[in-house]
Amino acid sequence: MKKLLLASLVLFLSACNPNAQSGSDNKAASFVGTDITGADFLKPLALTDHNGKMRTMRDFKGKVVTLFFGYTHCPDVCPTTMVDLKQTMKLLGAKSDEVQVIFVTVDPQRDTQEVLAQFVPSFDPRFIGLWGSLQETAETLGNFKIYYSKVENKAKTDYTIDHSAGMYVFDKTGKIRLYLDYGQKPADIASDLKKLM
Repeated sequence: MKKLLLASLVLFLSACNPNAQSGSDNKAASFVGTDITGADFLKPLALTDHNGKMRTMRDFKGKVVTLFFGYTHCPDVCPTTMVDLKQTMKLLGAKSDEVQVIFVTVDPQRDTQEVLAQFVPSFDPRFIGLWGSLQETAETLGNFKIYYSKVENKAKTDYTIDHSAGMYVFDKTGKIRLYLDYGQKPADIASDLKKLM
């Protein structure tokens, strides 16, 4: 079910770019990720960061932004992706200062500001964690077409969350440009980010 939703998301976003498959001169062919230039979300991102400051995409104009949705109790996908992003920043060297990695929690009940402040910067002090109320989170995830579903364990004492594991990339003007699948190699991520700088 999750794979079907992800495939539908990529098809939906690709359809927003009428030039995605045209002409050999199209830069889309040079990206490793899926070019979704022209996709439009209903509402701008507006959530609170792990330092308690309200953030919107306007705050990051002038930087290439990588937007990842996850949660701190995630057993595998989220920490792996964050390590990959940490490695990407190392590969970018001095150019890494032109990139902003944003981690948006899909689990606001457990991922408080304090928890995010411990988790997110532990991978790179420049990384920012964003949090919202249950309603704000649901609205944000719906706006960005992020699949998520709470999965209770048998003991009912804890839970995991199934969620979309890809990343969105915005260019320096704040426009959505790419969708990167889960498992993208740091070298490929770095290559795509450089092309947007």
